[in-house]
Amino acid sequence: MARLLLLNGPNLNLLGQREPEVYGSDTLPAIETRLQALAKELGHELVTFQSNAEHELIARIHSARADGVRCAIFNPGGLTHTSIALRDALLGVKLPFIEIHLSNTFARESFRQHSFFSDIALGCIVGLGPLGYELAVRAAAARAH
Repeated sequence: MARLLLLNGPNLNLLGQREPEVYGSDTLPAIETRLQALAKELGHELVTFQSNAEHELIARIHSARADGVRCAIFNPGGLTHTSIALRDALLGVKLPFIEIHLSNTFARESFRQHSFFSDIALGCIVGLGPLGYELAVRAAAARAH
């Protein structure tokens, strides 16, 4: 059994309320519950963490390896387009991760079309809504074996 980490960045705590036409109507707790059940079905454990604070996300990334995390699923939210510090944290601890976005960032504003993470991620899933998270759990579980 491998431990997987689901990291969600700023404003993802507002899922289900914030722009449902873009992000869907599922809440983050509902998504997390489904993903934890899926990970368990696949023989793994999924731990979750969401923060609106960049430094808290960095601290969680720093502690991931010591906590036995084998692979992460990371939706950096708006920090996708701005945070070199988060990128450096992931590289610093050599944490393999899958980048995920609920919306198709390439079909949105031009500033959302660049990610500081895509080139260092195992893979990227964009635009598939909550289903993308499920696919990411399956991919992370396969990678963690």
